[in-house]
Amino acid sequence: MKERKNLVIGVSGASGAPLAAALLQTLRDCPSWCTHLVITRGGELTIEAETGMTAAQVKELADRVYDPSELGAPIASGSFRTAGMVVVPCSMKTVAGIANGYSENLLLRAADVDLKERRKLVLVARETPLSAIHLRNMLTVTEAGAVVLPPVLTYYHNPQGLDGMTLQIVGKILDQFGIDAPFYSRWGVRTDRSGTF
Repeated sequence: MKERKNLVIGVSGASGAPLAAALLQTLRDCPSWCTHLVITRGGELTIEAETGMTAAQVKELADRVYDPSELGAPIASGSFRTAGMVVVPCSMKTVAGIANGYSENLLLRAADVDLKERRKLVLVARETPLSAIHLRNMLTVTEAGAVVLPPVLTYYHNPQGLDGMTLQIVGKILDQFGIDAPFYSRWGVRTDRSGTF
């Protein structure tokens, strides 16, 4: 049996928690992937405010769950192989911590590991409007190798409400790791869960 690929998912306290829940739900249907989840306290509060789920219910969607204080977790070491990491949503505080190598918790340490090991790090940065400080920090992490992927809405696929917009962004995140989602619409090819139409 082929070894499963490890993907680290961090959830910070920015608005956008439904994106994290939808990403985890989608990855549950990908048997070749193993998800490693760490949620900050702010992330837990946002999950409960925005998703209609408890933080515990979201954690149940992951294969492995770590406490933010668990700095001895496997994902804190570069010797633990992963395909990369997604921080979704990614607060500006988290972007600042990553940009400055301030690894005060497991989420920040895991992101720091991804950068030093030259692995894919996707930051679904959530804030608007953006200050000069935010922009500088996002430039810094980009220059260090991260992908800043703000959850910008698209309309060309004629989304069906918030769920359609959420899934389109989740598809864009997964695309960064070469994972095809049946609901992700590429320009010129409209799809739904059952395929092309």
